[in-house]
Amino acid sequence: MSRVGKAAVTIPQGVEVTIAGSNITVKGSKGSLVREIPNGVSVKKVESTVVVERAGDDRSLRSRHGMVRAMVRNMMDGVTQGYVKELDIIGVGYRAAAKGADKLELSLGFSHSVPYAAPKGITFEVPQPTRIVVKGADKELVGQVAAEIRSFRSPEPYKGKGVRYVNERVLRKAGKTGKK
Repeated sequence: MSRVGKAAVTIPQGVEVTIAGSNITVKGSKGSLVREIPNGVSVKKVESTVVVERAGDDRSLRSRHGMVRAMVRNMMDGVTQGYVKELDIIGVGYRAAAKGADKLELSLGFSHSVPYAAPKGITFEVPQPTRIVVKGADKELVGQVAAEIRSFRSPEPYKGKGVRYVNERVLRKAGKTGKK
């Protein structure tokens, strides 16, 4: 049996869990999240915990069992604490500007600026022109938005210019050397 999947998820104070058919809804102070449960895995609310069970013992069901339990746990954490990803912008003239709480204007060395509108449930903060903070309740969506912003100008290996995660280590290459 999956070690991750068999552990029950405790419901934090102030969180409401609703299970309807193959959907689970989690509501808390940071918002509401809905997730569809895949076939072969069932979710039950038992007192103040959520228990994930699987129908059989084949490989795909075992892997889904632990995944669904982790998703439910991430939903609980998201609606209580929220998730944050921070990005650094490195390069001369590279910067970001917030246009409200859900839009970004990025200057990344192109001849034009790059606008980015956040999906529902995601907010941006720009404490410095070279720092972007992505916040939201859905862990998967926060990571996806941060990855999309990083993909506009990912760090290049020679000078390290581009958008990177905070504390991301970029492997640098040696440049050309002159003939002696």
